[in-house]
Amino acid sequence: MSIEPGAVAAPPLKSRIHGCLLGGALGDSLGYAVEFDPIEAIRRRFGPEGLTDFAALDGGSHFSDDTQLTLYTVDGLVEVLEWANDGVGADANACVWLAYLRWLDTQGESVPPQAPSQPPRWIDGNEVLRHRRAPGKACISGLSTGEMGTVYRPVNPESKGRGTVMRSAPFGLIPLIASDAVYKLSADAASLTHGHPSARQSAGSFSLLIHRLVAGDTLADAAAAVLAEVRGLKDVAAELPERLEAAIRCAGTGILSPEELVRQLGEGWVAEEAFAVGLYAVLATAPDADSTLSPQDHFRAAMALAVNHSGASDSTGSIGGNILGAYYGEECLPPEWLDALEGPDVIRGMADLLVGVTTA
Repeated sequence: MSIEPGAVAAPPLKSRIHGCLLGGALGDSLGYAVEFDPIEAIRRRFGPEGLTDFAALDGGSHFSDDTQLTLYTVDGLVEVLEWANDGVGADANACVWLAYLRWLDTQGESVPPQAPSQPPRWIDGNEVLRHRRAPGKACISGLSTGEMGTVYRPVNPESKGRGTVMRSAPFGLIPLIASDAVYKLSADAASLTHGHPSARQSAGSFSLLIHRLVAGDTLADAAAAVLAEVRGLKDVAAELPERLEAAIRCAGTGILSPEELVRQLGEGWVAEEAFAVGLYAVLATAPDADSTLSPQDHFRAAMALAVNHSGASDSTGSIGGNILGAYYGEECLPPEWLDALEGPDVIRGMADLLVGVTTA
């Protein structure tokens, strides 16, 4: 892993929020184009380096359920903070659950009659979010029960899919709250659809990483601090610290081949693997103190590493994009990639709503 530049201008919160949500959508979109392809097929289609640019996608780009659910996470948090700014307390997890139930409806699924209904909100009127983009089975089945899953009464108790971690960046974007509150909000929301400890703990830890970056940590410091937090968790799922340790260790050795990446970190289909691959891609491509690598160059390099493997490329790309967007702000996002992004006005609209309620 490279040593990061000593002087990186701290972006304002608005830029970090926009950068995190847009960066995640860019990584998701690039990865979604090759999500179910083995690396051999990716190389045959795009060349030996794989998919490295949106210009190679003749049919345009589309984001997946990763971005959809991330934006619905934002909506749930915005509602909580709207109530709070009016001086009224609200159950944060209930608001996020209601948002996810409205996402379930966008996927053509019937919301269970016993589940509470909620009037439509601004996000629900955007047709671009109503496309079905290979949603995770546990996300669909967990919400379709009509039961609000909790840590103590989990739905899908054995599910540890990446569907928790890939939607959890927004919890880390709320400023001025304690890190343990960030973790709890995120882990509780993961329990709405996935019951396995690793799914909850990976989501909470990823949100903590975003939170530390927004607070001003460097990439390396944030990664080390989150690993220390994970090691100290009560009843931690052993596979989570193992994967995060491997991600940091592998980043220190340089760029792995796609085949070796999968051997060392996994394919990303489960939560801790997706987190580890996205984090590794960011750390392994970070510039050193003497480097002239720009934030945009870092973003391009990290996304190429995050999505070109035989695995859950949309989620690993999304997680890497969230991380770099939270760290650099919008400065790292290539303009030509943003021009190719599906639904940028919706993503920016949700980012602006979050900015508004967090700075009220």
